[in-house]
Amino acid sequence: MTVTANNNTDGNKSATTSGRRRSVLVYIPLVVFLALAVVFFIRLGAGDISRIPSVLIGHPAPTTVLPGVAGLERNGKPVPGLEADSFKGAVTVLNVWASWCVPCRDEAPLLLTLARDPRVRILGINYKDSAENARRFLARYGNPYIANGADLNGRASIEWGVYGVPETFVVGRDGRIAYKLIGPIEPNNLEKVLKPEIEKALFAISSASCDYAPAYSGALHCLFPSPFVPAKDDVKQ
Repeated sequence: MTVTANNNTDGNKSATTSGRRRSVLVYIPLVVFLALAVVFFIRLGAGDISRIPSVLIGHPAPTTVLPGVAGLERNGKPVPGLEADSFKGAVTVLNVWASWCVPCRDEAPLLLTLARDPRVRILGINYKDSAENARRFLARYGNPYIANGADLNGRASIEWGVYGVPETFVVGRDGRIAYKLIGPIEPNNLEKVLKPEIEKALFAISSASCDYAPAYSGALHCLFPSPFVPAKDDVKQ
């Protein structure tokens, strides 16, 4: 009888130990998840989400061909969609937006401000929106876009690496992405970040936009404003 009691005691201890181990194993994934969540929020709080780097920076803009927003007009003329060469030849600001996006309403006046700069062209990608709602939105808040592609299924935006709307890109004359802003344009980041990035793109020397003129100056002459360059007829031989 004594031996049987000891066996029962040992069995109970073993069952208790196994139960505790299973309980610990059940909680391990939860602990790992909470730890990762804490790290994520600490890192998020330590920096500006709008400065998350993009793997596309420095790379050619994705080939984007999208139809225009149906029925959308600007100054009495239809607003075209996006073509394969829409991002070459001039510094471009691409804004990804939607009528259902609340922050897009807040940044609209700032985009209109950027559109007044004749050195820059403003293009748009209308993300997963209806043409009617998009037209109503632009009629109310203003239309800064000289071209606007309707991305009905969101695939074009995915190719640009868009996390959500709004997002804004600066593309250089050479068609390469120079900067990406995640989140809405705000007065603070417009003056301290976006405008400086646009200026950098404007004054970047591109081999496609420069000519070598040894006849009278021996220097590179690019498309951006430069000091007075005399005409050939004015140069004394």
